[in-house]
Amino acid sequence: MNPIFLSWGIGLAATAGVILRPFKWPEAIWAVTGALVLVALGLLPASLAWQAVGKGTDVYLFLIGMMLLSELGRREGLFDWVAVLAVNFAKGSPRKLFLLVYLVGVVVTTFLSNDAAAVVLTPAVFAAAKKADTKPLPLLFVCAFIANAASFVLPISNPANLVLYANHTPALGLWVARFAVPSVLSIVATFLMLLWTQRDELNGRCAADLPVEKLSANGKLTLAAIGVTAVVLLTVSALDMQLGLPTACLGILTAVIVLIKERQSPMHLMREISWSVLPLVAGLFVLVEMLDHTGVIKSLSNLLISVTHDNATMSAAISGLVIAFGSNAINNLPAGLIASATALQAHSPERVIDALLIGVDLGPNLSITGSLATILWLTSIRREGEEVTFLQFFKVGTLVMVPALILSLGARLLIGP
Repeated sequence: MNPIFLSWGIGLAATAGVILRPFKWPEAIWAVTGALVLVALGLLPASLAWQAVGKGTDVYLFLIGMMLLSELGRREGLFDWVAVLAVNFAKGSPRKLFLLVYLVGVVVTTFLSNDAAAVVLTPAVFAAAKKADTKPLPLLFVCAFIANAASFVLPISNPANLVLYANHTPALGLWVARFAVPSVLSIVATFLMLLWTQRDELNGRCAADLPVEKLSANGKLTLAAIGVTAVVLLTVSALDMQLGLPTACLGILTAVIVLIKERQSPMHLMREISWSVLPLVAGLFVLVEMLDHTGVIKSLSNLLISVTHDNATMSAAISGLVIAFGSNAINNLPAGLIASATALQAHSPERVIDALLIGVDLGPNLSITGSLATILWLTSIRREGEEVTFLQFFKVGTLVMVPALILSLGARLLIGP
């Protein structure tokens, strides 16, 4: 068999495994197995595979820090405390609680990233639903969809933004000028469509006036650490520095302080974290490297050059739509790598790159495996005893994602250079 076709077949099978989860095995097993088979059969040199794994270092560090902060928040009662405040503020209205969760999700995604919205916000929202005695799924859907819908408000709102722009991220003021209107349209359209799809589930009343317990000292410490992390991420982003190391350092430092104060072993904390997401990301990076090795990115670059030469605006629109739907096939993080390499080789104009970014960020709202954030979200809700199937998410995602994508892309193509 032709080595190129065999490589593509293995990559396709691994991707299908991540999406469909045969035998209910974790997504990471399929991605890692695909990567190992490529190397074992000599279809991808081990050196290139290892380089691909290394490209994800900043992402691994970022996730480690966020997962540590999230687990500490769960252990120290921070999420339960936030949940009670949210429920009481909603005053017995599931729709008000839905709106409140959505607004908090916008803030968390904007200043802490979409992965943080999935990892940190989801447990708190589940706790809020439980305390409010209301159906949790509509509120949990908020965590998944806002994590992508608000992920291009700022450069730090999604690690994929930094991946796509590589070392050429626009200055903060220029970024806001280019993405402010598309972001607002994305956030508003996603809210309205998501509310419409969940309208029947949000009828009736929920609990209110719950007693607010005092937050523990370690809970306050974790809350402060999350706030400091947000400030640090904004600062390092403005300085055009990588986000992973400072996030990991803050997460580890907070965990060490809490464990020392409680005089506890770190083993229990470590066991509660979903470490499988790290090999999943590594496997996806290797699968992308295979595409580059087999000439796919070069072919895409040549095609993009040709289309852009004929009509730059049409090229931007097509590129944004293609990468939006394509992200759901291979996950938006590797899709961002492919888009970045393609645009770099094609010397694409800013409008095309911006359209690619909107597609990479917003497109994954179509399916449950479209982005790392939604995979993290899925892992989080499974820990709470909830389950959402691929088809169940897809039915909602089709109605929610498409209008937001069209409005956001249209706004970016009509505004500015």
